[in-house]
Amino acid sequence: MHAYLLLFVAIISEVIGSSLLKASNGFKKILPSIGVLIGYAGAFYALSLSLKTLPISVAYAIWAGVGTALTALVGIIIYKEGFNSKKLFGLVLIISGVIFLNIGGAH
Repeated sequence: MHAYLLLFVAIISEVIGSSLLKASNGFKKILPSIGVLIGYAGAFYALSLSLKTLPISVAYAIWAGVGTALTALVGIIIYKEGFNSKKLFGLVLIISGVIFLNIGGAH
C-alpha cells in the first residue's frame, strides 16, 4: 500500500508540473516555472521510490495514464480547453489501458 501512496504522490506532482507548463508561458514566468521544476522533481522521486515494490510496467502505466487523464481534465476545467466525444473516447481508452495492464500485472 505504501508504494501506491508514493505512486499517487508521483501522479499528483506530475499533474501539477504539467499543468503549470502552460502557466509558465515558455518559462518566462518565474513562479509557475519553479512549480514545474518542483512538480517534476517530486514526481520522478516519488515514482522511483514506488518502483522499489511495484513492477515498472504497472507503475508506469498507472502514472502515465492517470496523469494524462488528470492533466486533460485540468486543461478542460482550468484552461477552458474544449471537450468533445473524441476526447472522452481517448480518456476512456487511456483508463481502460491502465486497468488491463493492472489485471495483467496481477498474475
